[in-house]
Amino acid sequence: MADSPFPNGNGGASAQPDLTPTLNALAQYAKDLSFENPNAPRSLQPQQGQGPQINIQVNVNARQMADSDFEVDLRLEGDAKIGAEVLFAFELTYSGIFRLQNIPQDQIHPAVMIECPRLLFPFARQIVADAVRNGGFPPLYIDPIDFVGLYRQKAAEAQMQGGQPNA
Repeated sequence: MADSPFPNGNGGASAQPDLTPTLNALAQYAKDLSFENPNAPRSLQPQQGQGPQINIQVNVNARQMADSDFEVDLRLEGDAKIGAEVLFAFELTYSGIFRLQNIPQDQIHPAVMIECPRLLFPFARQIVADAVRNGGFPPLYIDPIDFVGLYRQKAAEAQMQGGQPNA
């Protein structure tokens, strides 16, 4: 028989278990969404002078649901103001259920708090853009987020307070 890439010769898998690290998104969903346009229709009129000041806060939380399953919440909050007047404000908690397998124990927390929100972000970004557009404004496309930097910042804050980052 010729050399075959399949050790048992019939195309089946080998007897050894697959130990490849995997991260799978089992579900994604908008857990909470709020959009406010408190000064409409006045806020929708053309504005004179400089554009609005846009503020955005990002937070990631996670909880373990089973041995290898985690629910991860990506929370985006923001507003646009001209001076003290709020043009619009939004809050979104976009969540996912993720299964992590064959990942070393010391790498689970970073995977959950960095890789999972990185996978959720494009969907959350689109939801915010659509909500802002549906509120009568140009869509707000949030710049990419450095989840590694956010993780390091939260880890440093937790270390100063004597705890561990959320998860």
